[in-house]
Amino acid sequence: MKKCWFTWSRRRRLSRDTWELVFLADTHEDTAAITAPGQFVNIALPDKFLRRPISVCDWTKVHLVLLVKEAGEGTRELVNLPPETRLDMLAGLGNGFDFSAETVGETPVLVGGGIGAAPLYGLARRMKEAGQVFRVALGFRSGEDALYVDEFAALGCPVNIATEDGSLGAKGFVTDLLPQNAYVLACGPTPMLKAVHGHPNVTGGQFSFEARMACGFGACVGCTIQTVNGPRRVCKDGPVFRKEEIVW
Repeated sequence: MKKCWFTWSRRRRLSRDTWELVFLADTHEDTAAITAPGQFVNIALPDKFLRRPISVCDWTKVHLVLLVKEAGEGTRELVNLPPETRLDMLAGLGNGFDFSAETVGETPVLVGGGIGAAPLYGLARRMKEAGQVFRVALGFRSGEDALYVDEFAALGCPVNIATEDGSLGAKGFVTDLLPQNAYVLACGPTPMLKAVHGHPNVTGGQFSFEARMACGFGACVGCTIQTVNGPRRVCKDGPVFRKEEIVW
């Protein structure tokens, strides 16, 4: 974990309530604090007591990319900050995905639901750079809610889409897209994660959880979930947990 400063640079609307935000790092050391896809930052907003945890979508030596869904007062303020606003962030929080070939096998599936697609993009980029073969399955309520579909496709990996109303891709749920004997790397709302975890086609995987947080680094124990190893903190021990650890 490292306290860093990032400057709000630009935004792009992705769907009716979701934005891509790009920040400039003060120094290369700030983005170097992010060491694995699936980690998150905890952002201090003006006049807000608690920080806002946001999954890292992607990063370079000089840029930080976040996908932010307007879900409350804090995220609404974040997406409407004026350009050049300088923000205090805790970066490099949490444990990310282990995407080594020895762990994920030959053809893992990246499974995202809604805004859960965000950390999977940074994961996909690094798997592509490592020369790994994988496919992407994304689920959304409708085509209007879809995000980053073209960005994933631009990486040259197979991308399958499911929407509940059938307005984009196959009609149904992201679980309908899972091949047999799938090792999954998944992120999305809890009901989706539970459905993927229990799907008969899924033989193994890693699941990134979302949770309300106060500190973001394990001190307050406010984001605890139950696992086979007892209570674990989403911020410190996760947000990524192995399939065999999870208790629903």
